[in-house]
Amino acid sequence: MSVVPAAEPVAVARAAVDQHEAVPARDEVTLVEGASFCVSDRAGDIEPDRPQGVFYRDTRIVSAWRLLVDDEPVQALAVVPGEPFGARFVTRAAARPGQDDSTVVVERRRLVADGMREDLLVTNHGTEPAGLTLQLLVDADFADLFDVKDGRPGRRGAVRRRDDGDAVTLEAGHGTRRRGVRVRGHGARAHPGALWWRVVVPPRGTWRTTVEVLPSTDEGEVDASFPVDRPVEQADPSRRMRAWRRERPEVRCADPRLRDAVRRSVLDLGALRISDPVLPGADVVAAGAPWFMALFGRDSLLTSALALPFDPDLAVGTLQTLAAHQGRRVDPLSEEEPGRILHEVRRGDEERALGGSAVYYGSVDATPLFVVVLDLAARWGVPLEDVRALLPAADAALEWVERYGDRDGDGFVEYQRSTDRGLLHQGWKDSHDAISFADGRPAAGPVALVEVQAYVHGAYRARAHLASLLGDEAGARTWAERAERLRAAVDDAFWLPDRGYYALALDGRKEPVDALASNQGHCLWTGLATGERAAQVAEHLLGPALFTGWGVRTLATTAARYNPVSYHNGSVWPHDNALVLAGLVRAGLLDHAHRLAEGLLDAAAAFGGRLPELFCGFDRGDVPVPVPYPTSCSPQAWAAASPLGLLTALLRLDPCVPHGRRVARPALPASWGPVEVQGLPLGDDRWDVAGPDDGATGACAGLLTC
Repeated sequence: MSVVPAAEPVAVARAAVDQHEAVPARDEVTLVEGASFCVSDRAGDIEPDRPQGVFYRDTRIVSAWRLLVDDEPVQALAVVPGEPFGARFVTRAAARPGQDDSTVVVERRRLVADGMREDLLVTNHGTEPAGLTLQLLVDADFADLFDVKDGRPGRRGAVRRRDDGDAVTLEAGHGTRRRGVRVRGHGARAHPGALWWRVVVPPRGTWRTTVEVLPSTDEGEVDASFPVDRPVEQADPSRRMRAWRRERPEVRCADPRLRDAVRRSVLDLGALRISDPVLPGADVVAAGAPWFMALFGRDSLLTSALALPFDPDLAVGTLQTLAAHQGRRVDPLSEEEPGRILHEVRRGDEERALGGSAVYYGSVDATPLFVVVLDLAARWGVPLEDVRALLPAADAALEWVERYGDRDGDGFVEYQRSTDRGLLHQGWKDSHDAISFADGRPAAGPVALVEVQAYVHGAYRARAHLASLLGDEAGARTWAERAERLRAAVDDAFWLPDRGYYALALDGRKEPVDALASNQGHCLWTGLATGERAAQVAEHLLGPALFTGWGVRTLATTAARYNPVSYHNGSVWPHDNALVLAGLVRAGLLDHAHRLAEGLLDAAAAFGGRLPELFCGFDRGDVPVPVPYPTSCSPQAWAAASPLGLLTALLRLDPCVPHGRRVARPALPASWGPVEVQGLPLGDDRWDVAGPDDGATGACAGLLTC
């Protein structure tokens, strides 16, 4: 995708957010490509006692990486970003004794993908030759990803280290598997734990070399992703990213906030694409960098739903991969059950994974969401043969909903973990204190979350539509009737008439968990909440207790557990807001949707175009910038997809390719100016849609074939 400004830019570039910009809470740089990533400081160094490193298959293969020039560390000057997998770290060496400023600048040009490549470029701006000693201190602890994230010492055996010519090799046992890494410095001499160069750089001249980080497993050493014998532009990660951008629809718009957010979204989603060994030919999306570079059922499905108009193939790959992993048996440790869709896949130390298993199934919402996304994919023109092939998995998912998900036969889907090795809370708000009453009491299980009932309602409606597509009208009526029965049951059990909103959940005693929270906004997204119910929910979502001015909080300020600097008890999550916004548009509550869209785009602009996983829930009137949450993932998949979901919701795209329907009724905020999307994939064709340039609501010329 390319994103270009419209001919007439807006008069005021919303400058940006009252001239303020959010400052990251941590001074670290993350590079990512597929399931590999690197976290370092702004000089490019990696410290072993910080949550940094080079990671491959959920294992830290480089724990220390420090560049010294004449025994002194380099000083960070700037980081120049490139593709999501690359950056240039501009640094300088320490000044010579008696000099005010150093004359030696060192650039570290880093590329990450199945290991790492770093090109060192040393420039001497002095008038004399510079005699320099460069050392790269290297180590690896092969620690598990979560041990690094949580600051716990790794439980590993001894690391074996050896040096050979121009390379340092490190190896260790990792559970039942071996992990290793070879760090080769071209032209270097290897010493224990270091690569070493002695060079003379002529005045106004340069010197350069390359260092390669090549991981290995029992299967052997991994091939270099960026071979030194051919241009970086010809490497597979570069070509994949160019192809990804080229195949995306093109967005033209006047508003720089929207333009930058969409551009960043496409780049980040391209970088987060991975494939799973169970289905290596299919693209799925990792949940987020740096700590969740793995397949997650809920995250991948919601990301696919939000980004579907821009890439239907991502939804297909996600559905096919999740179907391949779908539960077949009952296993209390992994929480696998027949028909259940997984929570996450881990490729590191299985003993450190949830449930002690590489595949963990403790998610209550991924299973109905699978059916919802399959229907969305069909509506956007995914070949019906692919839909038919996935229909048995969808029916198995719905059988899980009714046999295992409804634990007590009351018609609602509940969760309660099988052992203490699983997640206590199994909805998208899965931190240990995320589900509580307004007075702060924790909700005891089994817990039935309101948004999960909305997803099940959506799954029933989706299955009804799929049945209609395939000529099963009797089945369509049956599934539609189930959806309506569930809607009525939710209204009876969850609606709090004295407060005018849905309860967050029902606890194990079927008592409504009465905290005011964002979860009910998902009832708008799936169409469970309609009419007066929807209007009352919208008033609460955009009211002062939940709306910060940047977005909707996860938990209202009136709740006892409200904390604006918490993971799920008062923070703002972009994907949560994108689903809320889509629901507001679906319910016809456009003024509310426009207010939310403006707040989210202002937040995106303050974060440089990239919405993080979450940010703090301070009120915009009190703190004039959106405050970063300290350990938020960035980039993160469903946050990256949120601007795309926001745009397509307000364009009000409503296609059903099998039924021949291609409808758009843009309802854009007036401040956006003209918006045009070219090349939307709909079945075998590409279509365009243009929004009005005056913010007017109503039908436009519609979708026109390219």
